[in-house]
Amino acid sequence: MADQTEQPRQLPLDLGHGIGYSRDELVVSATNEQAAALVDRWPDWPSAVVVLAGPPGSGKTHLASIWQARAGAVKVEAKRIGDCIANLGARPALIDDVDAGPVDEHGLFHLINAVRGAGSQLLLTARRFPSAWGVRLPDLASRLKAAATVEIHEPDDLLLAGVITKLFADRQVEVEPHVVQYLVRRIERSLATAMRVVERLDRTALERKTPITRALAAETISAMDEGQGEFDM
Repeated sequence: MADQTEQPRQLPLDLGHGIGYSRDELVVSATNEQAAALVDRWPDWPSAVVVLAGPPGSGKTHLASIWQARAGAVKVEAKRIGDCIANLGARPALIDDVDAGPVDEHGLFHLINAVRGAGSQLLLTARRFPSAWGVRLPDLASRLKAAATVEIHEPDDLLLAGVITKLFADRQVEVEPHVVQYLVRRIERSLATAMRVVERLDRTALERKTPITRALAAETISAMDEGQGEFDM
């Protein structure tokens, strides 16, 4: 009879673990508490236009997705703003990563006017504050100055540890706290990197049918550091 004591925790297949973007899955710390509070207080916003600004991997998309679901907002493509304005009506609008490329200044100006005219709201996420977008259209610059901007900082230890623990829990994997703390000290301080490291560790542990230990974490991180652009954002 086969030994049943060394069963893997789950099948070593790519099960397509999605990124959870619900409010319950949001880990809040000092780095993002203002942004989370702003999302939670909707529609009681200080301005019709709100900008969430922060570095890549800081959780802007997660917060924006929570708000989009709560507000029933229409997601607008940053490169195709004009196509959405006519059908927007009174619904709120969301543009994620509005400054990922050249800003569609005329489109954004008309969208802001449409949102304000309808008594609705617009949420923009960006890597930088609006003053750094290089906007040349005076009327748009004026509209953006009136926007409420909330900064999201790089994850602190508390947030990063909470996210890593949650990512493992989502995969039904138990990891000792000292392993989580080791990861917090070693990886790049971004949520995107945490997701990649957890996925790589889980896959390696499943393939070897071993628990996730500090030694395995050290080996995995070293291998990723030596890889081609594993931590590039």
